[in-house]
Amino acid sequence: MNPAATTDPLAPFDAVMYVTYGGPNGPDDVLPFMRNATAGRGVPDDRLIEVAGHYQRFGGVSPINERNEELRAALAAELAARGSALPVVIGNRNWHPFIKDTLAALAAEGKRRILVLLASAYASYSGCRQYREDLGVAAAELAEAGIELTFAKARPYYTTPGFLAAATDATAAAWDDLVGGDSGSEDRAADSRIAFVTHSIPTSMNANAGPPDYVAQHLAVCEEIVARLHERLGYAPAWDLVYCSRSGPEHVPWLEPDINDHLSELAAGGAAGGDGAAGGATSGGGAVRGVVAVPMGFTSDHMEVVFDLDVEAAETAAELGLEYRRAATVGTDERFVSSLAHVVQEVAAAEQGQDVEAEPGDLGPWPARCRAGCCAAVRHPHAPAPRPTVCGAD
Repeated sequence: MNPAATTDPLAPFDAVMYVTYGGPNGPDDVLPFMRNATAGRGVPDDRLIEVAGHYQRFGGVSPINERNEELRAALAAELAARGSALPVVIGNRNWHPFIKDTLAALAAEGKRRILVLLASAYASYSGCRQYREDLGVAAAELAEAGIELTFAKARPYYTTPGFLAAATDATAAAWDDLVGGDSGSEDRAADSRIAFVTHSIPTSMNANAGPPDYVAQHLAVCEEIVARLHERLGYAPAWDLVYCSRSGPEHVPWLEPDINDHLSELAAGGAAGGDGAAGGATSGGGAVRGVVAVPMGFTSDHMEVVFDLDVEAAETAAELGLEYRRAATVGTDERFVSSLAHVVQEVAAAEQGQDVEAEPGDLGPWPARCRAGCCAAVRHPHAPAPRPTVCGAD
């Protein structure tokens, strides 16, 4: 995958752009940020003000901004160690620096070919195609000003060995802390469960994601982590796939169960999880006294992690008398960063006409260029016209 030593390994690209959701940097940013995040969905300001309380609890600052900068810096350092001098920059969907502003700044420096890495490890409309639309709209607006840009995108990376290794170690550490020691007593392990947590999305969005769909992508990660834990511990912890951060109208079905409902059901001795088609999954059974929440749907400590899991779910567990631990996100784990650098290099290798090889241990890479219809938006009668996209067949 490495070209001649005199050539940047990421040639012919001019910059790497880490494209993220963004978040407020202070109290005065919160409401404008939330208006951006919910634009076109008809959410009234009184509801936004209510949800804004999550951010105000943290001084109006989203943790995502600092975490994104940490990952940007770590990725830049890893790419530099591999011989690349390309800048690594951030562009956000909902707050400064906005995607269009970052692209304009790159263009002002003469950079026209942009290699894009998305913040979501998984593929869905909100986690992939919507970002492709954001880039498409920004590129179209810049083109009207005479600035022509081209893009290529790194593939989803939930299958990469670095992501899986870091997530497995984080899960194992939290599990050991809960059950006591390397594997804990047999009885203690038997009355504990793992709750793998990811962001809920509408069931219609799940059906349009991929293939494989959004739920199937997460189940593949859950099953791989539990298989690795089985090898370490000599048994497979019971586990469930659950969700957090539902939003939108109540009449629109979203993936369930919610983490708080799930904890309540466990404490009551009810059946955990749900069926795969409905968006939940479960393994094992029995009375439960302790739960490890594993935020495997998030690569870093977003607001959904530090509020939904560290505050709301922790409070729910305490009220129910459940012991509760939250596993770390993969963050800037060097193995994860190495895998990100590899998927970035895959894009450049393809542009250079080289054979593109997945990193050893990858469960099965997606194509970098999205297939026609991949993660298509769910259209309703009053939906706006489809937006232009980049990095895909449509």
